[in-house]
Amino acid sequence: MYVGTLSFDLLLGDVHSLKEKRSAVRPIVAELQRKFAVSAAETGNQDLHRRAEIGVAVVAGDTGHLTDVLDRCERLVAARPEVELLAVRRRLHTDED
Repeated sequence: MYVGTLSFDLLLGDVHSLKEKRSAVRPIVAELQRKFAVSAAETGNQDLHRRAEIGVAVVAGDTGHLTDVLDRCERLVAARPEVELLAVRRRLHTDED
């Protein structure tokens, strides 16, 4: 069993309140969950209205599938025009870690 995680550090565009931030981040999280069957959530910077951190986790039986899903998640977030992807942290874990 393999577990892969991604942590996205995002800079949001024309956002002036936490309410506007939620309306920008929530669709990204929902699309990640719907398209790739991953666990995804806003995991940091909840009190900053122009920054967001989104975490993604995937469990798979082989590293090839895991890497493919994580790559597609990263491309989806990077392609969103309303956010600037500042950094991505990727981690792979095995059940022996």
